[in-house]
Amino acid sequence: MDKTVQLLKELTEAHGVPGYEAPVRAVVRQYMESLGEISQDKIGSLICRKTGTAEAPRVMLAGHMDEIGFMVKHITKEGFLSFLQLGYWFDQVLLGQRVIVKTSQGDLVGVIGAKPPHLLPADERNKVVQKKDMYIDIGVGSQAEVEALGVKPGDPVVPRADFLVMGNGKTYLSKAFDDRVGTALVISALQELQNSPHPNSVYGVATVMEEVGLRGATTSARAVDPDVAIVLESDIAGDVPGIKEHESAVKLGKGPTTLIYEARLIPNLKLRKLLMDTAEELGMDTKPQETLRKSRLHIHRLRRKHAQRGLSGSKSPASRLQSSPQCPQGHFDRRSPPEFLLLCCRTLERWIRNPRKPRETARFRIHGHPETQR
Repeated sequence: MDKTVQLLKELTEAHGVPGYEAPVRAVVRQYMESLGEISQDKIGSLICRKTGTAEAPRVMLAGHMDEIGFMVKHITKEGFLSFLQLGYWFDQVLLGQRVIVKTSQGDLVGVIGAKPPHLLPADERNKVVQKKDMYIDIGVGSQAEVEALGVKPGDPVVPRADFLVMGNGKTYLSKAFDDRVGTALVISALQELQNSPHPNSVYGVATVMEEVGLRGATTSARAVDPDVAIVLESDIAGDVPGIKEHESAVKLGKGPTTLIYEARLIPNLKLRKLLMDTAEELGMDTKPQETLRKSRLHIHRLRRKHAQRGLSGSKSPASRLQSSPQCPQGHFDRRSPPEFLLLCCRTLERWIRNPRKPRETARFRIHGHPETQR
């Protein structure tokens, strides 16, 4: 198993739902400790500083390490667990999912279930079962048994999904590619910079609680105060049955995407042109994409400096939904990230060596969609 596959395996198999990122943070810290100066913000985002030949500009590479999951809400007298979602889940993909309930006494395997279809009236069998009518079964028969195992309301629950290499040897199946792929790119970039002089300070950041409100992006941006921020996220490939070309022109393994619209952000046109020109020079095909996500990094300096300055763009590795947007097991094709990373580096190099204004703020927003990536 090569180092890229091993890195993705360790990151995706690690547990870390929003607010409970300690296990995956330990994995990230292990990789980052030898790559720079490590610090942590007050809500748990991990920051690795790699200083080059100059202190500034400060370049921030960020990917969130949390994943969507659940939290135990209530224990019934029969021993079943009701749950809250952490991040957004599509109801249709939940039934039958194996999960791990993380308790103070250790991990417990469970499965998400609901009322059997055999007992449903005919008019209800074709309806989607809603999350509120589902439960987690950990294989016991009473509330007392559940409590004896250490399960309490507030315990985190993560999907159980192992990392696997699929048919062509280049496609991987696992949970949490959103956004352990971005985290892996942060680590890989820092590794590449160990023997490469760079006229700036690079901050590799693994943020927390993205899935419940982009919280780690907000706090880590304040801690780093970057001049350039590249947010590494997954995207949705449209090369599956049922998706039309105008809905998504993104193809698996055919290069990164460029953000052209976000709900509260229109990317800077000059930076977008710079990205597209750089991609063309490198012979890379990029596709336009849009998202409903809100970029906290983009408005960071606007809030602090009260100045209308800032550039924004986006690059994302292509990803593909399997069955539905929120299926916790997904596919990832490793051909896109190296190409994406090269484009980002070349774009940054051009920007840094030919800045338009002193401390001009550049913002890349690379967006994603929970929770399956191919």
